[in-house]
Amino acid sequence: MRIGELARRSGVSERSLRYYEQQGLLRAERTPGGHREYGEWAIDRVVHVQELLAAGLNSAKIARLLPCMRDGDGGPSEIATQRLVEELAGERDRIDRMIGDLVRSRDVLDEVIDAASGPLGRGPRGGPA
Repeated sequence: MRIGELARRSGVSERSLRYYEQQGLLRAERTPGGHREYGEWAIDRVVHVQELLAAGLNSAKIARLLPCMRDGDGGPSEIATQRLVEELAGERDRIDRMIGDLVRSRDVLDEVIDAASGPLGRGPRGGPA
């Protein structure tokens, strides 16, 4: 598939796909005319990249991680090093801390919303009683 179709099917802009290629996160074959062509595998790769970026990993770490992800048959990759595993465990811990912070922030907002709703016949979150 060409870059426009990959962009459409993955929901990612062509510009982002070109960036992923520059960063080593995605590879394309080239037609004799110089157009990029991707296999069906590229859709899953782009989804994985998007998920990892959303989790706060940078492109350099993602480039090291992608070859270590499960193979097409679902088996574990043998490329992962102990150092990478430790780095990823640290990233997971960072994400867990962020989740805890977000939950606490939401709880504070819930309290403010409840307090601001007042006793005017409103129930929790400002809705009808």
